[in-house]
Amino acid sequence: MSGVWVFKNGVVRLVENPGAESLDGSRQGSGARRKVLVHTPTNEVITSYDVLENKLYSLGWERYYNDPDLLQFHKRSTVHLISLPKEFSKFKSMHMFDIVVKNRNMFEVRDM
Repeated sequence: MSGVWVFKNGVVRLVENPGAESLDGSRQGSGARRKVLVHTPTNEVITSYDVLENKLYSLGWERYYNDPDLLQFHKRSTVHLISLPKEFSKFKSMHMFDIVVKNRNMFEVRDM
C-alpha cells in the first residue's frame, strides 16, 4: 500500500495517487474539470460572492459579521450556518455542496 496519508477535518484517508488528487480532494491535471455552483431557477452560474449573496438574501439568509476571516450566512428559521472563505478564489466544491444541501432545489454543482 503506497500513497500519502491525509488528515483533514478530523478524518484520515489514504491518497494512493497524490499527483492525481490534491489535498482538498479536488482533481488536478489536464483531465480536471472545474466545478461551478449554479442557481437552478435562473440557470445562472455563481461567479462572485456578490451574486451569491443576493441569491441567498432572496432565500431568507442573513449575513453574520462575527468572523473577519469568513463570510457567514444564517437562516433564522433553521440552525444552518453557511461559512465561506473570505476570498472567492478559495471557494471550493465542498463549500458549494454545503450551499446545495442547505438550499434544496435552489442550487446545484456542475462540472464545467
